[in-house]
Amino acid sequence: MLTKKEEIHLLKKLGRKPNPLEIDMIDAEWSEHCSYKSSKKFVRSLPSRGKRVIVGPGYDAGVLDIGDEDVITVHIESHNHPSAVEPYGGAATGVGGVIRDIISMGTRPIALLDALRFSSLFEESKASKSKWLFKNVVNGIADYGNCIGIPTVGGDIEFDNSFKDYCLVDVAAIGLGKRNQIISNHAEYDDLVILAGNPTGKDGIRGASFASKLLDDEEDRSAVQIPDPFLEKLLIEATIEASDSKCINAMKDLGGGGLSCCLSELSDLVDRGIEVELSAVHTKIPDLSPNEIMISESQERMVYIISKEKLSKFDDIFNKYGITYSIIGKVNGNDNLKILHRGKPIANISCNLMVNAPPADRKSKKPKYLKSPNKKSLHHKVDNYSKTLLRVLSNPTVGNKNWIFQQYDHEVGLRTVIKPGANGSVIRVNDNKFVSIKLDGNSKHCYLDPYHGTLGCLSEACRNVISTGAEPIGIIDHLQFGSPENPQIYWTFMKSIDAIIDFCKFMRIPVVGGKVSFYNETMNSPIKPSPVIGTIGLIRDRRHITSNVANLGDTLFIIGQTKDELGGSEYFHATSRPEYGKVPKVDLEIDKKNGLAVLALIHKGLINFAHDCSKGGIGIALAELAISSNLGIDIDLERIPSNCKRHDHLLYSESHSRFIIGTNQADKVKRILKSRKCVFSEIGKVDGTKTLNLRDSGEQIIELTVSDLDKAYNTMSKIMDGA
Repeated sequence: MLTKKEEIHLLKKLGRKPNPLEIDMIDAEWSEHCSYKSSKKFVRSLPSRGKRVIVGPGYDAGVLDIGDEDVITVHIESHNHPSAVEPYGGAATGVGGVIRDIISMGTRPIALLDALRFSSLFEESKASKSKWLFKNVVNGIADYGNCIGIPTVGGDIEFDNSFKDYCLVDVAAIGLGKRNQIISNHAEYDDLVILAGNPTGKDGIRGASFASKLLDDEEDRSAVQIPDPFLEKLLIEATIEASDSKCINAMKDLGGGGLSCCLSELSDLVDRGIEVELSAVHTKIPDLSPNEIMISESQERMVYIISKEKLSKFDDIFNKYGITYSIIGKVNGNDNLKILHRGKPIANISCNLMVNAPPADRKSKKPKYLKSPNKKSLHHKVDNYSKTLLRVLSNPTVGNKNWIFQQYDHEVGLRTVIKPGANGSVIRVNDNKFVSIKLDGNSKHCYLDPYHGTLGCLSEACRNVISTGAEPIGIIDHLQFGSPENPQIYWTFMKSIDAIIDFCKFMRIPVVGGKVSFYNETMNSPIKPSPVIGTIGLIRDRRHITSNVANLGDTLFIIGQTKDELGGSEYFHATSRPEYGKVPKVDLEIDKKNGLAVLALIHKGLINFAHDCSKGGIGIALAELAISSNLGIDIDLERIPSNCKRHDHLLYSESHSRFIIGTNQADKVKRILKSRKCVFSEIGKVDGTKTLNLRDSGEQIIELTVSDLDKAYNTMSKIMDGA
């Protein structure tokens, strides 16, 4: 509900006491989920301009120019609270919502990605609910995407017990179209307002408000929407056909807050007032109250503004696809959203007032746990390096994600070039133009150092896209935290914003869209700071597409230096070390230099594969190379540029700005890397032994067969196949 300060602000601006319907409408629009009242002033400071940016943050989706009049649209959304209560339906409707954001821009959705966060799958006291949430979230995403024929091409996953009894479910979507197809969102006096798609029901009532408070033990299932992917598929086709036929002046999907938010935001977007008759709305059940109709979040619904002259064509198209629609109102010349019920005015409120919630004045304070001196990690003795590597490799955060990917139809649409599980996903635009995208996050790093942790997420997402041969051209972010009313949590949010600003300004990569999600906590505890970063890259030559699979005979190089910074590492997590230590820090100059060097090598055709080093460090990156290529990897650890004094720290440090590359033109690679003043070294070879052989000046450190590695790497499948 509204705070006392918000009630006073509303009364002053409205000049009268609002009625109960107006209060419900404002409550939905001014919820944290819809208004961004705790974050808007900071989000607006993100660098969002660039030569390719056609539409930036603040719209249903960002739009990037990729040449030849082609554009891609991109957006990211979450359905965290609903997925924690009803994981299948919550995750599925999250997919549906982000897809409608893409079609709202006039483009066709061509790919989905997801970033998921759960608690441990191992610990018996916590694992059963985590497995249940995990299994049903993945099924919800898979079933919805598969039913509508949009491939889920990749994602990111992390397991940490700060997500106990909870989960984070982020879904990103990519759309493709032509520049002249982008909906201009304009309206003229007397244009028609049309609601199409699912009938409005009681599902999802107060969903926006539900998502704007902590999740208590009283699970509110009525706030979770019900998915219908088959209707969504028809809605996509009808909308695109109507858009191509120039029937649509403006449109918006019904997301959080239902008609209250959609109509007020659409009115503000076209700078016109809207008058709506609620008795015209098609409903699932009779006798829905006006309040229920206005704040219902029933899924698979869109609102369109069309001219009267286009109604006949619009009717033909939507009848062809069997989609029910209602003419619910018209555009007028003022700023107000006027609501009628059976001809009687029941609400009349300024759209400008509705969409501009008073900003929340939040306090920030550095968390107490970060004020104590940064302790050094305990120097546990490692008795068996091979067993330790297998232990880290079996961590589901690090290991094989095929249990997830095999449930997704990632090839439908025939655009997927690099499939899930690689550095980044590559999607075909045409025969010689491709888009690469990757989502990354690291709550363990962001908990210990929200600034450098977020910088690391940005660096990793860009490295993954670069490793596919793509130039990063845009960033999307989803910033997820606990309650903003807690000054210590709010401080971590502000530090993450600072990191995005610093990184994107330095790299000159614009932020084209994103979301902030607060109140991600239960009665037990908040989540760790969990920003998810998505990087979009462009490949303008088929020959530049680069895999992460090694070839027999490749000479292996590492680019970048490994530092003794294991705070928040998957190694410490797997070996039950305490949560402290130095988090990897990003040197922006080095990060940019190394990324450009790898792109230059790819564009010159000098390397056969590229693989970034991130979660799990070099040890895991080399093990993944052996597994993916089913070949032997022979490495001299002494050659790796490093300041680490211990083998385990060298193997598992998650220092940023590092790439492992393979080539059969070693001399040319060395010359280019030297000319670019990169720190690098030739570290080994790919051979036919099918063994990971890591040694230090002749001393054997690790010797494991690909079969041994693969067995540990596939732990998630073993856990979940029996769940």
